[in-house]
Amino acid sequence: MYEQATRERPPDGEATDISWHALDPDAALSRLDSSADGLDSDEAERRLERYGPNKLAEDESVSPLSLLVSQFTGPLILLLFVAAGLSLAVGLLPGREPEYTDAALIFLIVFGNGIFGFIQDYRAEKALEALKELTLPSATVRRGGSLREVPAEDIVPGDVLILDAGDAVPADARILDAADCRADESTLTGESTSVEKGPASVAEETPLAEHRSVLHAGTTVVRGRAEAVVVGTAMDTELGDIADQLENVRQRKTPFEREVDRLGSRIGVGIVALIVVIALIQLFVTATDPVVVLLVAVTLAVAAVPEGLPAVVTLTLALGSRTLLERNALVRNLSVVQSLGAVDFIVTDKTGTLTENRMTVTRAWLPGRQAVEFDGESTETGPALSALLACGVTCNDATVLDDGTHRGDPTEIALLTAANSAGVDGVDDRLTEVPFTSERRRMTVVVDEFDAPGEGPVTLMKGGPEVVLDRCDRILVDGDIEPLTENHRSEIEAATALFADDALRVLGFAYAPAVDPDADEETLESGLVFLGLQGMTDPPREGVAAAVSDCQSAGIQVTMATGDTAQTARAIATEVGIDTDTVLTGSDIAQMSESELHHAIEETHVFARVEPEHKVRILRALQDVGYTVAMTGDGVNDAPALGNADVGISMGERGTQVAQGASDVVLRDDNFVTIRDAIAEGRGIFDNVRKFVNYLLSANAGEVLVVFLGTLLGALLFPDVFGSGSGLVITPVALLWLNLVTDGFPALALGADPKSGDVMKRPPRPRDEGVLDDRTIASIVGIGVALTVTGLGAFFYALAESGSLVVAQTVLFTFLVTAELVRTQSVRLRYRLSVLSNPWLVGAVGLSLALHMLLLYTPIAGVFGVVPLGLREWGWVAGAFVPFLLANLVVFRVNEWLFGR
Repeated sequence: MYEQATRERPPDGEATDISWHALDPDAALSRLDSSADGLDSDEAERRLERYGPNKLAEDESVSPLSLLVSQFTGPLILLLFVAAGLSLAVGLLPGREPEYTDAALIFLIVFGNGIFGFIQDYRAEKALEALKELTLPSATVRRGGSLREVPAEDIVPGDVLILDAGDAVPADARILDAADCRADESTLTGESTSVEKGPASVAEETPLAEHRSVLHAGTTVVRGRAEAVVVGTAMDTELGDIADQLENVRQRKTPFEREVDRLGSRIGVGIVALIVVIALIQLFVTATDPVVVLLVAVTLAVAAVPEGLPAVVTLTLALGSRTLLERNALVRNLSVVQSLGAVDFIVTDKTGTLTENRMTVTRAWLPGRQAVEFDGESTETGPALSALLACGVTCNDATVLDDGTHRGDPTEIALLTAANSAGVDGVDDRLTEVPFTSERRRMTVVVDEFDAPGEGPVTLMKGGPEVVLDRCDRILVDGDIEPLTENHRSEIEAATALFADDALRVLGFAYAPAVDPDADEETLESGLVFLGLQGMTDPPREGVAAAVSDCQSAGIQVTMATGDTAQTARAIATEVGIDTDTVLTGSDIAQMSESELHHAIEETHVFARVEPEHKVRILRALQDVGYTVAMTGDGVNDAPALGNADVGISMGERGTQVAQGASDVVLRDDNFVTIRDAIAEGRGIFDNVRKFVNYLLSANAGEVLVVFLGTLLGALLFPDVFGSGSGLVITPVALLWLNLVTDGFPALALGADPKSGDVMKRPPRPRDEGVLDDRTIASIVGIGVALTVTGLGAFFYALAESGSLVVAQTVLFTFLVTAELVRTQSVRLRYRLSVLSNPWLVGAVGLSLALHMLLLYTPIAGVFGVVPLGLREWGWVAGAFVPFLLANLVVFRVNEWLFGR
């Protein structure tokens, strides 16, 4: 899958085998043969030459020529080539007039369908390219003791990175020094809150999500600053390791593609068998002229091959793809459109998929009041809540950029957004600041004034509720400062516990008026007045709960797999309606055998603290049990599972390039609700495919039987007529007209049929159920037989009455046209769709009938070997049409009795 340049490992030859997070900074520098001053320029050049550019290997691009050639390799296309070749061969036989019309028409259809499919695939690839993220342009490194900006691609192992808030991390790097540094690793680990980073080593067995001493490529520094030595670039990073796993993703055909291949193969085998049987009968039983034998063979081939099927399949899937695009789902592979309708299990990421990937203050607690459900727009906040919000926005390093976006730690952005939404401003000018650290678990600033009881200057503090509370001896209750009692402490602790039970991240806030800004840290942070609590979470996206419910009503199970904690995962799952009776963690999965996982997989719908290999195991266990699985996600950590899923669905806005490249569908609005809509469309598209396959194959089955039995019966009943070179019940060019014009336009219109009303009220079809289920096969056989009996009855009656083979052929031709047009409605009975619900179909039937009349009653009739029909001949057509219509209703009722609706 990837085309990777030859690369060497960093010094020591162990690169990705070293537990960098467990080494101290000096040891890491030593292993990399570097120093705190970084590499000199010459050494950096040498390493760049040795290790290659800091760039993930990319998928081999598919050339337009390859896309075009791939359109002509399917079984049905090859069958059409064979039919065209046979048709051409007949025209070139000695003693016959050269005839190229049939062959030319077939070749035209083959190439037209190929060009159409190429255009659709090419557009999908171009649309995906438009979603790809831009490569990191540059990074700051220290080389030879001096700072310089270098292209991110030129970074090498041993370089010392200088990273500030807002900087994207260009490579895996061991932290040497840090000040109040936090990083957003949601794209890598799935954890929605930022992670504290620092130089202290962690245990070797620590999971990836807790590697506090390492910054990873693809993540972002959201607060503070850090200096870190690069330990891995490009494919030798955690990001590259996940991308490398995608090489093992099997390039597989969708079930629909496999079924179309099988259908083409079966039709091919059937054609050959029929041709051999009738040729043997004609040559050795009826002693038919060999030229007639070959002519019948060509006619059988043309009758059996559904010439319009490839074009109709392509157009229907393309229409479905366009409909999905209008609903913000970009389909990379047309065949996946149909696969969406088979999904019966969705494994979804949490962060950015079910949730907004945006920390939001949702609840506040004020002394003397109940918890306030905070929407950020309430104007009835009062002085107490205003003071609480102002403390949060003042004791804060997040900023609003010129374009309205935010930069900073997600938690601080949430505090800033909450205050701004409520019209509360902070104080910008700080007199003193004591930054947050993991040891202190609090941040303190001193400002000149603050809108709360007391004089300035004022100390403001935010931090862990218990840490802030320990620094307080007073509390603000309804605008008055009171002594902090044990009852107050109990109330605050109870509120904190209640917030935590709901998986909210809780911060406490306090202030102290009339302080000396030059006092020592201990004095500034003592004797504070407790203001209250703010609780925040990454909330579910709007409409997700309803979408999950709709999926469950449609028989689709929804499971969450996230890198977040079990408590957070359970809380979000509860909010969106996912079953939380059983929650498994990544460590639980790691300890399970395959059989244990298979047993647990159907009872568990929430997986927490999962890493990429756990997601792949979850996916494969579900597939082994028999589910058709859609995997959704947006992060790098989702890519291996996306690539192995039956339908991989990535996010277009927040999704990484790696995730998009591994997926089948890209959601342009990152909305889980779109998945529900896409599955509904997929089910409707599958219904339409089944309709037109039923329609086309029942027509082809009838035509094959008409040619096959008509030739045998004709030789017995009318040997003088059928012994000649023109002894056919219907000509190949008439069959082409039937398959392409009469059947083609209505089949295309069937592909645009609206969804039935119960499309999301019925369970998914079984994984192994294809387009040709038992009911469809029974319908094809029943209608094929009915078409044959009534059609041949009309033909031989017309031949006996008129004595003209051409008149009889025209009667049969016209009967087949009318019979197959009425069949467009009978294939829709199963889905309870009214005649007028698809105006395209009404127009297509009218157009096909009009074109047939044009063919009969204009000079072009001679090209097709037919003649105008009079009232008597139309009576013969009607005499066959009425019993055929009744036979349609009988077949439909029998099928309902045998198979249900």
